Amino acid sequence: MLKTWNKYKAPYLFILPFFILFLVFQLIPIVWTFYISLTNWKGIGTPEFAGFGNYKKLLIDNMFWDALGNTVVYWITGLVFILVLSVFIASLLNSRRLKGRAVFRTITFLPNICAAIAMGLIFRMLFDENAGLFNELLTSLGLGKVPWLTSTRYSKIPVILLNVWRNTPWFTMIVLSGILSISKDYYEAATVDGANTRKQFFYITLPSLGNILFFCSITLTVDSWKLFNESYILPGPGTSNTSLFQYMYESGFNIFNMGYASAIGVILIFILAVLSVIQMIVRKKQEE
Repeated sequence: MLKTWNKYKAPYLFILPFFILFLVFQLIPIVWTFYISLTNWKGIGTPEFAGFGNYKKLLIDNMFWDALGNTVVYWITGLVFILVLSVFIASLLNSRRLKGRAVFRTITFLPNICAAIAMGLIFRMLFDENAGLFNELLTSLGLGKVPWLTSTRYSKIPVILLNVWRNTPWFTMIVLSGILSISKDYYEAATVDGANTRKQFFYITLPSLGNILFFCSITLTVDSWKLFNESYILPGPGTSNTSLFQYMYESGFNIFNMGYASAIGVILIFILAVLSVIQMIVRKKQEE
């Protein structure tokens, strides 16, 4: 053991900071969260052990199930729209027919660097029922105004659009980097064989982006399940568009029920772990 340590001492020392940070900022907080989820703790004082009482409350909490359902909607819509738009926009930005590609790449990335709170406030004005731009456009077309943020039927739409609008540029750049790494020899050989642009896209570009899209799907899954800013800034009636992460925050810092909020956090960790494992299994079978 001592000989092994002396032989690999330098590599171990290089990776030691990661494990220290992981222990302090991830592993210990996860263990602490699970412990607090088994207590009735208000954030101050001594935690009072309550067993699985908080988890039993979750089963009959309609607000929790509403937030869970909303988050599933945000996850699926984000996964579909953001990935599709990212691949489509990245393909356009890589097209030789597009002039000034560097300028368009810069413009495309701008929504991602804008402050989330500021963009949320702008979207709130755009979707205002009385003076919002979208309702003004609908009125000019002879259609009625839509209660975007005051109706349980439509309140998720502004949140979904803001989420897609803010995150698509980042994943577009990731997909674009993957497209640029594909060897041009494949496309030249395909052109010689008579393959048109559509066939080159489906038989060369998409298969070559498999690992990139898998990484994007994992990242999008994590981001979607911890969505907070969008639903917090664009609140709908009741819990019609409340995300699970937002409900956890409100349970902990508005009601000061830290034990209940920690139970929601444990459920969130479990869901993300299961979804990540499922995605990895599916990806492995695809590679085989």
